[in-house]
Amino acid sequence: MSDTDEDFSLVDQPPSQEHLEGILASIVDCKRKHKQSLEEQRQLTETRDQHRQQAQQFRSRLDQLALDLSKDRQSYSKQLEQEKEKVLKLNLQLNVLQTELEQVQAALKEEEDQQMYLEQQTDVSAVVPERPVVFKGQTEIGGNKGAFEMDSHIVYPMEGGTALVMFEEEGVARKVVSNKIQQVGLEGDCWISVEARPVQLILPRLVEIESVVCPQRVLISGLPNMDETLQALLELHFSKRKNGGGEVEECEYLPDAGTMVLKFLDKNVAQGLIKKEHLNVVLQQNKYRLRATPFLSGSVTKLKTKVVVCPRTVLLTGIPSIMEQETMQDLLEIHFQKSINGGEIEELVYNPLGQQTSALFKGVNPE
Repeated sequence: MSDTDEDFSLVDQPPSQEHLEGILASIVDCKRKHKQSLEEQRQLTETRDQHRQQAQQFRSRLDQLALDLSKDRQSYSKQLEQEKEKVLKLNLQLNVLQTELEQVQAALKEEEDQQMYLEQQTDVSAVVPERPVVFKGQTEIGGNKGAFEMDSHIVYPMEGGTALVMFEEEGVARKVVSNKIQQVGLEGDCWISVEARPVQLILPRLVEIESVVCPQRVLISGLPNMDETLQALLELHFSKRKNGGGEVEECEYLPDAGTMVLKFLDKNVAQGLIKKEHLNVVLQQNKYRLRATPFLSGSVTKLKTKVVVCPRTVLLTGIPSIMEQETMQDLLEIHFQKSINGGEIEELVYNPLGQQTSALFKGVNPE
């Protein structure tokens, strides 16, 4: 080694006392920190476990709540359906009760109308027009059947080219109908063929009539012998309000009964006159005491008919229009007057082609 080369080496010096204490202090501090870290780690672990346990409890509670909610929904749904069924049943019962109420109200209205009708009929029975009546019939002991008989008046329309022949005997009419075809001789060697048929009439067998009081009409009775002038004066009298009248819509005189029917536009006018009943009226300087009573209008409520064959009348058809009406009628009557063709004729009516007429049958018995 040369003189200029330098050399050094490390020489270990023993640690000082202060240095060792510092290391021990550091170790103690580290142990303390480690212990503190372990304690914190333990606390964190406990906290984590607690949080996990709480989370599990929350999950369990959430599941239970979800289950309870589902059960509640099912229960509420079932209860809702039950309530809907109850409401539906109540609505049905309400409809039934409403229907029954309407029926009861309709029945009550019908009873009230019937009561009013009976009261009107009672009032009408008490204020019928006064008219002298003479009974010329015979009385007998028997039950009150509440029925009456009337003669029939049947209008029979005749077609053109036909004739009606009424014989005196029923047997003659039956013989003519049974022969059916008749050869009727005309002037010269001419003849015509006619067909004999029975005459069938539709007669009423049972008639029921319901009478009701007309609120706008009034029946005036106690009138003198009426002519057109008196009728016009009477209508004028009742058209004035000072006489208790009003505007007259219709005026009809019934000569058979000697009464007059007045129809007012205002029904209160008729009711007012009926309430007064007896009226003093001056016509052509003559004073009359008239009576105002309700007017009954009738309607057929029940009608039963029956087809009846006229026993003595025959219908002839197929009569051509080849001569005057009177001449043809005379030839038909001559033909059927002969015993070989018919018998004694009571009446014969001929209706030529192209004409319209009607025959009136009276007193035909429906039995």
